[in-house]
Amino acid sequence: MNAIQIRQKDALFYVASYPAEYLLAKVQFISRFYGDGQNIQPEPPAADDDVARFIAGVEKTDKAFQRALSKIKVKAIRNFYETAVAQPPIPGTVLLFTPEQLRFDPASAGSNMGDLHDPAENFLVIDGQHRLAALKFYDQNHPDEAKSISVPCVIFDGRSEDFAAEMFVIINSTATRISKSHLVDLYERTSWTSPDRKMAAQIVGMLYSREDSPLRFRINRLGGRSRKDKWILQGELFNEIHHWVKRKWPVIEREGRHKEAPELFYGALCDFLKAASLVLEAGWNNGKFMITKPVTLKALVRVASDLCDKDGTPIEGRLVRWTQQISPWAGRLGDFQSDVFNDRFPAKGQMERVGKIHKELWAALDLRKAPAVAA
Repeated sequence: MNAIQIRQKDALFYVASYPAEYLLAKVQFISRFYGDGQNIQPEPPAADDDVARFIAGVEKTDKAFQRALSKIKVKAIRNFYETAVAQPPIPGTVLLFTPEQLRFDPASAGSNMGDLHDPAENFLVIDGQHRLAALKFYDQNHPDEAKSISVPCVIFDGRSEDFAAEMFVIINSTATRISKSHLVDLYERTSWTSPDRKMAAQIVGMLYSREDSPLRFRINRLGGRSRKDKWILQGELFNEIHHWVKRKWPVIEREGRHKEAPELFYGALCDFLKAASLVLEAGWNNGKFMITKPVTLKALVRVASDLCDKDGTPIEGRLVRWTQQISPWAGRLGDFQSDVFNDRFPAKGQMERVGKIHKELWAALDLRKAPAVAA
């Protein structure tokens, strides 16, 4: 395929124009999937809904970085292809990626134009899956018209999939493109993300996946609606943990504790949440109470941060020690009943309510039950 080789600093990539039919045979549709130990069978698509049936068959894996395809968006773009006349249906480039090092034969010595050879495996799509999915249906329904469409493509080759994931994050890093929860899930794979953010994202991942975590499989990593009983969005939990990590970051850097710090934060959060689940057992994971709702969970993370400062060591016996210290909360369980919760913690918004819950829970602790131990 004729292509132009582009060099920008140390980066080398290609620009090419692919005929629609040819390109559709050379791309792989894929989306990110979060396995959580349970199998949920999606609702079967209607027999006459070709887009829904296509999306249902798209490969899903936790190794991917692409978001799930939207049926509504694919149908809207397909409709645009069918109605576009004077304006080009695909004016923007589609970004493709292959880990293979592609062969490029310059047209002449020193030329940046030449013949780019195809990869052995199909391209992954960094940006443009919805446009290509819609093009697939346009090609099926209007094959003659589709033959006149060429798709402008930017091609990256010879890098790891983390490079492609980073490109995806850079392109989609505004709130209107993909959810914060999705971005958090990819922070560890981006070179430009600050180390404190990477650490916070790592801790959230540990809380989601580890067997001893009280939040295992209870974090909504998709960032949208979930068909399972999730307690909190990954982006919301990340924000609270990141505030804690960032506050401690100067000490972590000064003491060179980058490797062990995630385990320390994770251990403290696990101990604290286990203690809370014991003291507030009647309301824990109970729909009649607000204990395991985002507003309370965020306040609990803040209390955990404060308590870790006050009495975080020794780690041995900490769970028992903290359970004793927060035991007064058991007498306040009624404040967290769903029907009285907002009246009990009046606020103009969730941020203010989180702060109020945090303040009251901290004030109710009985730190005399276990004296603080110096670090």
